[in-house]
Amino acid sequence: MVAQSKLSQVFSYESWIHAVSGAAGGCIAMSTFYPLDTVRSRLQLEDPDKNGEARSTIKVIKEIITGEGFQALYRGLGPVLQSLCISNFVYFYTFHSLKALTANSNQQSALKDLFLGTIAGIINVFTTTPFWVVNTRVRMRNVAGTSDDVNKHYNNLISGLLYVAKTEGIRGLWSGTIPSLMLVSNPALQFMMYELLKRNLTKFTGTEISSLGFFLIGALAKAFATVLTYPLQLVQTKQRHRTNTTQENKKSAPSSNDASMMAIMLNILQHQGFKGLFRGLEAKILQTVLTAALMFMIYENISSTVKVLLNRTPTALK
Repeated sequence: MVAQSKLSQVFSYESWIHAVSGAAGGCIAMSTFYPLDTVRSRLQLEDPDKNGEARSTIKVIKEIITGEGFQALYRGLGPVLQSLCISNFVYFYTFHSLKALTANSNQQSALKDLFLGTIAGIINVFTTTPFWVVNTRVRMRNVAGTSDDVNKHYNNLISGLLYVAKTEGIRGLWSGTIPSLMLVSNPALQFMMYELLKRNLTKFTGTEISSLGFFLIGALAKAFATVLTYPLQLVQTKQRHRTNTTQENKKSAPSSNDASMMAIMLNILQHQGFKGLFRGLEAKILQTVLTAALMFMIYENISSTVKVLLNRTPTALK
């Protein structure tokens, strides 16, 4: 009976509501701020100029529109939304199922949320990494330095997955997994901070949190997690992206196709200095904080609305 009770918590409507709300909120938020993510990817992958300075977000947006057209800002949006929908669904479902399973064990705490977020993140990484590998390459099609294979064979998510599986095998599909596993700390830290701020704000005000409140605490939680883990995100992007490497470049830098995480980080430190580990952070902060804030606001509103509707129709739960 106890096992059945625990199993029913895992497959409960509550977990499904959180998962669907998180997936929907993430897709809407990403669609809204996607151009900033396009800029972030390019800044992470480009070489610094002669002065070692990274271009500003506004400058890159202008260059993309002028050189490639406005639609280039949204290149690869379809695969990203497909990957994000799957990823958010898996993460939110796992996190809230684990939360339900451990609800009676002890009080909620930041440490417990961090632990549950880490487990959910690990499951999410092994489940969704191939999707992120392909959409990273799809969005970089026709960009200078991108290999001909990417330009020819990565038209959409499915064709990209099939091509990587055929030409690179398991290793290619799960490239960048090690930094991704280390980066489970990002959503774990984000959810820990979000739940902590939400609990304390509710306790402090004694009232329900408004949509603006969810937006602000979502932004603060994501900014906290992003700054702490950004160098790993930079390395992850470089490992997932397939580039043309000239003989001259090979002498000074390891190819991002087969270089280890540590080799890439050391190369960046050697040629660009410590600030090179944070190249593209401006665009990343803008995109990820705004996206996460909007996602949490939409997620909370959708989940609370669905719960109200289900409570009004008891037959829907049978």
